[in-house]
Amino acid sequence: MQTPNKNCRGKLIFALDLGEDMDETIKWVDLLKDHVGLFKVGKEAFTSFGPSVVSMIIERGGNVFLDLKFHDIPNTVAMASKAAVKLGISMFNIHALGGSEMMEQAVDSVNNTARVMGVVPPILLAVTVLTSLDDSNLENMGFKCSARELALKLAVSAKNAGVSGVVASAQDVIPIREACGKDFTIVTPGIRLGDKVADDDQKRVLTPRDAITMGADYIVVGRPIRLAGDPVAAADRITKEVGEGLVH
Repeated sequence: MQTPNKNCRGKLIFALDLGEDMDETIKWVDLLKDHVGLFKVGKEAFTSFGPSVVSMIIERGGNVFLDLKFHDIPNTVAMASKAAVKLGISMFNIHALGGSEMMEQAVDSVNNTARVMGVVPPILLAVTVLTSLDDSNLENMGFKCSARELALKLAVSAKNAGVSGVVASAQDVIPIREACGKDFTIVTPGIRLGDKVADDDQKRVLTPRDAITMGADYIVVGRPIRLAGDPVAAADRITKEVGEGLVH
């Protein structure tokens, strides 16, 4: 098989959502570090292993997307953001629903901490609407707009607060790109290969090719790789689709 283009591979984020066995986590990192761009460390892995899982990935040559979705009062999120930068991560996220002041203080904290350390600031993302939520869920929660409308409003709010980009469903990418511009980073979870995934709780999903074609900068993929008979082949298949989306 031809080696996937490095630029395409860099757009693939593998969801390392494991928390039971650090040895197993290490095996996944070693297996996929040359086939994905970043490893997403979420609440399960970080709660189980703490900052050591981030250090392990970086030491083994991987890049980290810290997916803890900070959402709290502005000062607390600013201090958490400072701590995140010190971990040496490449990307992390906060919740846009935390409000403009919270996002602005997070941005300032990231930039100030990176400047003092003499490092490039990590990409700061604001989570818009979780891909497990659809219009009916939002209606039950009291929102008077669709998931797409809410995602767009939150993305514009994040951009105005100085945030680097957002996490949003691929189905929301086009309006966000139009409103926020080409330099605004968009990361899309809920990516599927068209194969049925067991116990799938994602509702607003698209294929890798479609997500990239619509304008996503990065895609997050977990179970389609983790549950595959050959995870490396699955990752390379996704990278190939990313390349197809880029030239579409």
